[in-house]
Amino acid sequence: MRKVNTIAAALLLSLGGSLAATQAVLAAEKCPIEKRKNKAVGQTVGKKVQKSFAAYTEGNLDEALAILLEANAKNSFDKAYVARMLGNFYAEKNQMKTAIKYLKSAVDADVLGGIEHAQTLKLYADLLIQEKQFKEAIPAYYSWMAFTCKEDANVYKRIAIGYSELKDWNKVLSVADKGIALSDKPDKTLYQLKLTAYYNQKKYKNSVKVLEIMVPLFSEDKRLWVQLAQFYLLTGDETRSLATYDLAYKNGFLETAGNITRLAQLLAADGSPYYAAKILSKHIKSGLLKSDEKTLSMLAGFYQNAKQMKQAAQTYGKAAAINNSGKLYLKQGRLLALDGQHKDAVSPLKKALDAGIKNPGSAQFELALAYLNLKQYKRAYKYAKLAANDKKTGRTAKSYLSYIKDKARINNVAL
Repeated sequence: MRKVNTIAAALLLSLGGSLAATQAVLAAEKCPIEKRKNKAVGQTVGKKVQKSFAAYTEGNLDEALAILLEANAKNSFDKAYVARMLGNFYAEKNQMKTAIKYLKSAVDADVLGGIEHAQTLKLYADLLIQEKQFKEAIPAYYSWMAFTCKEDANVYKRIAIGYSELKDWNKVLSVADKGIALSDKPDKTLYQLKLTAYYNQKKYKNSVKVLEIMVPLFSEDKRLWVQLAQFYLLTGDETRSLATYDLAYKNGFLETAGNITRLAQLLAADGSPYYAAKILSKHIKSGLLKSDEKTLSMLAGFYQNAKQMKQAAQTYGKAAAINNSGKLYLKQGRLLALDGQHKDAVSPLKKALDAGIKNPGSAQFELALAYLNLKQYKRAYKYAKLAANDKKTGRTAKSYLSYIKDKARINNVAL
């Protein structure tokens, strides 16, 4: 009956079954670690071991290794015991490949006493995971749990890390959940592993659920707030994304230009362009955001949407001047004209023409209207005629020519 139970337990573990299920199979038996009696090495090897350990305690690690390497162990237990010590010593010397080789020999022999075998298994697994030998580390950790009949949150975390490196996302989720259930206090790494697994499976709504748990648990972590806001945006929940970004901003958690810009864009899209403009302007002045054409154009757009025409026009002018953008000078001129500042509109409109724009008629027609409002009919007529030759503005400009003529005649102005 014992043999059947052992095979069943091994099968459960190989299939990723829970240790609880394994323990249920072995419920009638003692735990393996309890059944494994301690032994002592033979007399000859024992002398070498004692001498080696004495050198080690005196800080002579190289001497301790040299003595132990001379131990001519004959039986399997002595060999395993010496291999275990060598593995520990080489690990301390940071010679991990050699350490792993000796520890594997000790583990495979499977003859050491209960506590010694458990410690060797654990160190072997830890070194394997450290050396990125994930395929070998995972079963070693499961062997440790099976041998000690213990489930350990940190061990599950390391197994989950191994599965994550192997990109076995379903296993990551399963193992991370076991670790979370066993943890005395919330473990950020375990939750982060779940988040990574869901993200790589493109299960973004599940990622949101994990982050909604993480943010309250680890509220001091600024990155989590940003991640939650980003995942809300990824799942199309702009309202929650904006609320999270805004709360993170008010708590001083948004520290990058990209996050500040994204908050401003969301605010503007949600009907708060003036608030968006205030935030963007503040961080341009602080130097966090570059005062470049792209950022200033965005700021000008926010002012424009907020009906702050004077500030919008000024900002478009600043943006235009950086790279002599005819398109932006045209926007500035139009806004000034729309705000009734026809005289001030003339200069940027002429700059738009000088800088070059795709449809010159757009600026020429705006100039015609500006001069018309300034009662400078000769200039208004000149620019209206020019605009009449542009495909985009030709029809509208032509309709103004006769009107300008009439105004000029009434005011005794020769065209």
